[in-house]
Amino acid sequence: MTISSGPSTDSSTVFSQACPSRQALELVASKWALLVIPALAGGPVRNNELMRKIEGISQKMLTQTLKELVRNGLVLRADHQTVPPHVEYRLSTLGESLSETLIPLDNWAERNHQSLKAARERFDASFS
Repeated sequence: MTISSGPSTDSSTVFSQACPSRQALELVASKWALLVIPALAGGPVRNNELMRKIEGISQKMLTQTLKELVRNGLVLRADHQTVPPHVEYRLSTLGESLSETLIPLDNWAERNHQSLKAARERFDASFS
C-alpha cells in the first residue's frame, strides 16, 4: 500500500473511510499502546515492571491495553500457572515489527518536545 495525497475511492488506502487498515491505525495510535509496545521491546516483562516503566498509567488502562494488544496478535501473554501468579508479556513477531516503527517515533518526540512547546507558547501568546 502506498499513501497518496488527495481523495481516493480506492478502499485499499488509509485515506479511504472503507479501508480496513484504519482499525490498525486506531489500535496503535492510542497513547498507551504507543508506550506499551516499545516498553516490551527488551523482552518478556511482568505487569508490575510495566507499571514502573510507564509512569502515569493506571492498572486498569494497562490491563485494557495489554488485553487489546494480545487480542490483536501484537503481544503474547505467558501465564506460568504459579502461586503467586507469574504472568509475562512479550512482543509477537508482528509486535516486534511495529515496535521497530514506534521506537523512532518515541525518539522523535523526546528530541522535539521542546520545539513543540515553544510553538504552542508562540501561538498562544499571539492570541492573548
